[in-house]
Amino acid sequence: MRTMNDPEHRTPGGPRVEVQLDELSGEELIMDLERDQFVAETSRPVAPAPLGPRASAGLWALRVFVVLVSLMVIYTFIYQLS
Repeated sequence: MRTMNDPEHRTPGGPRVEVQLDELSGEELIMDLERDQFVAETSRPVAPAPLGPRASAGLWALRVFVVLVSLMVIYTFIYQLS
């Protein structure tokens, strides 16, 4: 397995960086895809992240806040028209 310490991956005068190429291979492979392959690869759905009860409650509170503020903005806009 090659690492970033190989001569072709060293920066002149810079410190050695211990990064495995396997960690970068996914990003490097994405960059080399054709356009249709890239679209197909990035359009796959991702499973939702598991959230705790506090995070879920916080997100619901944020949703309610956004709806209330949106209603206030719409009301103010309509009130200013008349």
